[in-house]
Amino acid sequence: MESFTTQEEARQKAVKRVKELKGFYNHLISFMLVNGGIALLVWYFGGSMAFFIWTVTIWWGLGLLIHALNTFKLNPFFGKKWEEKKSKNY
Repeated sequence: MESFTTQEEARQKAVKRVKELKGFYNHLISFMLVNGGIALLVWYFGGSMAFFIWTVTIWWGLGLLIHALNTFKLNPFFGKKWEEKKSKNY
């Protein structure tokens, strides 16, 4: 019975991980398509690129970066080393 539980837990963890990855890649694809489309429109109509760069790409790009850090477990500020260092202080 115990091995069934651990197998089921491992399967559920794998399914959750795949959903996280799929969510990130969908976010990345939508970022590229929307920002590419906006860039083409700005270029076609001869508008200023400043609005495009600052409002859409930069802010959405920061959100995408945070999503990537969470998805790929790349937390540069509060990672395992930080936890170990803080736990030694107390």
